[in-house]
Amino acid sequence: MSAEHSHRRRRGTWTRSRKLRSLWRIREEWKLLGFFEINHAHEFYEFTCMLKEGLKAAIQEVIDNPPIGILQESDFTAVLKQAHEGFEMRTYAGLAFARFRQFLGMVDRDYQQSLSCNNAYLQFISNSKSTADFFLTNDKRFFLKTQSKREIHFLLSNLSKYLEHLERYPHSLLVKFLGVHSIIVPQEKKKYFIIMQSVFFPHERIVERYDIKGCQLDRWVESAPEGSQIIMVFKDFNFEGKTICLDEQRAWFMHQVELDTQFLRELAVMDYSLLVAFQPLHEDEQTINRTLANIIARTKRSLIPCSSLVHRATDSSELTCFSSVMRNASSLDQINNFPRGSSLHEFIYMLQKSSFDLRGASLADQSDLFQEALITYLTQASSCDQLPPTIPEIDSNLSNIADSCLRLAQNRRLLPSSRNPLHIIDGPKFRYFVGIIDLFTVYSFRKKLEHCWKSIRYRGQSFSTVNPSHYARRLCQWVEEHTT
Repeated sequence: MSAEHSHRRRRGTWTRSRKLRSLWRIREEWKLLGFFEINHAHEFYEFTCMLKEGLKAAIQEVIDNPPIGILQESDFTAVLKQAHEGFEMRTYAGLAFARFRQFLGMVDRDYQQSLSCNNAYLQFISNSKSTADFFLTNDKRFFLKTQSKREIHFLLSNLSKYLEHLERYPHSLLVKFLGVHSIIVPQEKKKYFIIMQSVFFPHERIVERYDIKGCQLDRWVESAPEGSQIIMVFKDFNFEGKTICLDEQRAWFMHQVELDTQFLRELAVMDYSLLVAFQPLHEDEQTINRTLANIIARTKRSLIPCSSLVHRATDSSELTCFSSVMRNASSLDQINNFPRGSSLHEFIYMLQKSSFDLRGASLADQSDLFQEALITYLTQASSCDQLPPTIPEIDSNLSNIADSCLRLAQNRRLLPSSRNPLHIIDGPKFRYFVGIIDLFTVYSFRKKLEHCWKSIRYRGQSFSTVNPSHYARRLCQWVEEHTT
């Protein structure tokens, strides 16, 4: 009996060893692809099947019971527990994240479909040093990333501040967190994970990807062999000699980086990254981006109002700005004749007294045309950092519209016609994918000790473990030096 038991143990050990070697070979082959399907042979196949089942049920809960009105404090601490065969799924602050998805214009049915469809999840393997597991939905829209309990606690404890920042600056570059969950399997350690919008979506035409920290130490990556399909994410030193050409949107971009890094500094966060990717624009795309009709369409997309996340409901006068169909679009062609860089006072004067004969139109038509022209101007001015604090004195019939337009245009830009507009900026020649990620590293006592050690070990070199104020200032400086 003892000999038979020993034989079974040896056989079981050999079988497990063979299975591990097989999985390692598969993993090594998949590393050559960057993205690969998590199929039946993959070590994470059963885990991703549980994720799909659990997420489908969790999202169905908010579809059946959608959030209404302004979020309450209890919404940020709520935990939904759902038992499934062989595991339990927990959803944290589900209503708060559902409300945020609404704010972003997402439909939870589509979100549910992406996360729970029959197609296999993908695993993303790059040259990143992160020890977390990264999964993508099959359509590559959403990232699922495993996180530590400490990181999850940090995100949830600052979730209301994060949503307030995104509400105040809806075109923020911060990565968009869409959900926090955990999965519990008997006799296994609880796994926490977050769901994020992918910054590099759609990725098919991206030619270069960079992870920027604004420092020197360990910020160079060797290129992949010629002809290799490995997806490389390059670093700061690899970027030298390149620029991000944004023209008129440069001022907006620099200001938004300042606002976002200031927010992270207030949370004592450091060691985050600015992701940047390049996609060449075709000649016809460059032409379309310059047409007035495209500018107007993008303006409306950029300023569609949403009810508030954690503050007051949207003012009715702001909603009025978007309630009409544009009946006078051809008249807006005259905007192109206005001198570029005109002050807001000069622009409104020309609207009322010069090229636009508003006095001969009905009050409704007058308001429609005025708001379309003014919103277009303000959004373009917002991209150029030219917005005034107040609207100059104008006709009383138009003053409410003008004030609402100004509030809506603050800290915004012209969003591109894309499936991922909040993380995409179109320059004259390139489309840039940009986003700030990895927001969980707090400048703790341990990090302060690490800073002291690195200051001695790497004297004369800049590194990522610095205090949050220094880190934010250094990244802003990098953006200023590498944009035109």
